[in-house]
Amino acid sequence: MARPPKPRRVEYMPEVTLFRPAGIPMRHLEEVVLSIEELEALRLKDLEGLEQEECAASMNVSRPTFQRVLTSSRYKVADALVNGKVLRVEGGHYRLAERRFRCRECRHEFAAPFGTGQRGIELHCPACKAQAVHRIDHGGHGYGRQPWGRRFEEPEEGR
Repeated sequence: MARPPKPRRVEYMPEVTLFRPAGIPMRHLEEVVLSIEELEALRLKDLEGLEQEECAASMNVSRPTFQRVLTSSRYKVADALVNGKVLRVEGGHYRLAERRFRCRECRHEFAAPFGTGQRGIELHCPACKAQAVHRIDHGGHGYGRQPWGRRFEEPEEGR
């Protein structure tokens, strides 16, 4: 029995998921399906220009697995472009990466996915609606030496 596939970590969800040649009715076109993780591999390697090891680490897969995903995605895109096929982006086995936040007012913790177009300072707390949230995950800008990046300290007892 085969091992179940490990979900790949994805930071970007596309808004546009269908690309087709102009001037030809859809019923006359073949379709190529590009999975969400294949699109993420293209984005990281070809658009962001990251090294293969960085891309693999970002997607939480091994380097050989990343290479297979990237090769598959490049083949599908080339097939769609050269042969005039519809390119549809959907499906796959992935999990959307999230950013973690905490409200300074009510201390509520919540997650927001990457790729929403909103920066952390623009977010409102879902519990109290205050715009006093800061990022608390280790990969984000919630830590650092600047005043806006210091860790949110727990209030000490007796103060």
